[in-house]
Amino acid sequence: MASIDEALAIIKRGIDELIPEEDLVEKLKEGRPLRIKAGFDPTAPDLHLGHTVLINKLRQFQDLGHEVIFLIGDFTGMIGDPTGKSATRPPLTEEEVKQNAITYKEQVFKILDPAKTRVVFNSDWMSKMGAADMIRLAGQYTVARMLERDDFTKRYRAEQPIAIHEFLYPLVQGYDSVALEADVELGGTDQKFNLLMGRILQKHYGQKPQAIITVPILEGLDGVQKMSKSLGNYVGVNDSPGEMYTKLLSMPDELLWRYFELLSFRPLAEIETFRKAVEGGANPQDYKKVLAEELITRFHDEEAAKSAHKSAGNRVALGEIPENVPEVEVALEGQSEMPTASVLRLAGLVKNGAAAKDVLKRGAVYIDGQKLEGNRMFVAGDQCVIQAGKKKIARVTIVG
Repeated sequence: MASIDEALAIIKRGIDELIPEEDLVEKLKEGRPLRIKAGFDPTAPDLHLGHTVLINKLRQFQDLGHEVIFLIGDFTGMIGDPTGKSATRPPLTEEEVKQNAITYKEQVFKILDPAKTRVVFNSDWMSKMGAADMIRLAGQYTVARMLERDDFTKRYRAEQPIAIHEFLYPLVQGYDSVALEADVELGGTDQKFNLLMGRILQKHYGQKPQAIITVPILEGLDGVQKMSKSLGNYVGVNDSPGEMYTKLLSMPDELLWRYFELLSFRPLAEIETFRKAVEGGANPQDYKKVLAEELITRFHDEEAAKSAHKSAGNRVALGEIPENVPEVEVALEGQSEMPTASVLRLAGLVKNGAAAKDVLKRGAVYIDGQKLEGNRMFVAGDQCVIQAGKKKIARVTIVG
């Protein structure tokens, strides 16, 4: 069992805020498994690495011996989370919610330990609330305080409509913490208002208020905007090993350490040795491969991680022969032999003779996985895999 200081170091790694830290310390001192809550509205069931920042933190709590409550907000999902939205969201149908919830569970258990995870649906208690109960719940907060939320404020000032039921969303999310007697709730930085609502309602219902932890929003592969499927800068949990490998090795070098901190389970001390190696002249691509293999192992398996570079189509590594290499025939056209530059051009591996000379000069031509040194003459009957640069590769047969 980790000491409180050791546990706090793990819990605080990569987070944005812990509010308040002293409350969490007091709970940890009780020496019992804490109830760690995180809520998910099943509106976008295709998870990407940005979503896993929070799920990774839940796994760390599990490894410390605590109980994770994975709350699927099927009731709140039918309201529609107004967080960050400039307009009222259409509610999901009950069938959509159920289907998305199934998909969520399939993906999160690639990270979470099912034996240490309690999956609950907030319709279990919210659907039993009568109108009088809901009115009493709504009476716990004022419209003025609700309008302090940044997204509500912007819409109010812009004279954009805010539906009454949207005010219920943070109240219902807060009441979930009451129903579950949560000790800790996790959420993104954009969820801070809703998380604090849980503390307020727990106090009202005579419970010790939960500590809240906000985790940062992960930047996408462009290193600028948040990771988003709509922006195309994402790595999906269900992406193939080759897709994951290709995408992760394409990230800007400066993003590597951010990804290591938020996505890797490696000790920070080890990551720091990687950083110092790069500062000392090591190739950052080597450490992108280390991270890619860790993540591919997590979402697929170790064997897939080891062979991912091949199924990636060799777009990111020279000298590796991928699967399903296209086959090309090059005719000698009356010659007894042909130089490499001509073979590259006739095989379609370069656009013209100048490009062939350039790729040869750069040392970026590989034959059967081996770097070509100098020149080579090809004769009828030769057959080999030729790679020119990172994206062009073919199995070439020379015919007379």
